[in-house]
Amino acid sequence: MPVTNVSHDIDSRTLTITAKFDAPVERIWQIYADPRQLETIWGPPTYPATFVEHSLEPGARVTYYMTSPEGEKFAGYWVIRTVDAPTEFTFDDGFADDEFNPVESLPVSYNVYRFRAEGGRTVATYTSTYETAEGLQKVLEMGVVEGASSAINQIDALLAA
Repeated sequence: MPVTNVSHDIDSRTLTITAKFDAPVERIWQIYADPRQLETIWGPPTYPATFVEHSLEPGARVTYYMTSPEGEKFAGYWVIRTVDAPTEFTFDDGFADDEFNPVESLPVSYNVYRFRAEGGRTVATYTSTYETAEGLQKVLEMGVVEGASSAINQIDALLAA
């Protein structure tokens, strides 16, 4: 399994997941840069993602939804802040309604995704910082650790394909 560590800190409002992949940084970057590849790993395995809008450019808005086994759709959005291909991108990540408008009652996180080469492999660090400790606590209760970990763990299968 790629995920090697998961930690959260209510005081700093952060959730950090570390993973290692048997692939170069550029290959891992491609997964996030290509919406069709990203669809295969974004969200838990039983909630496949569909990216409607996708561009890893500063200021771009990325929209997507995940579909439950029962057919229910859960929408989300990113607002891309910075891009330093192929090693890092930052973005705000939020929950959205069916028309991709932000759901104000749910937390937004600021995310830093970093990819670092280590002996022919890639170490990925995914850090999410929430505006409030309550926001972090809410997503923890919603299962973000299990959902994000199972999503990241799908990357090995994509790399093997």
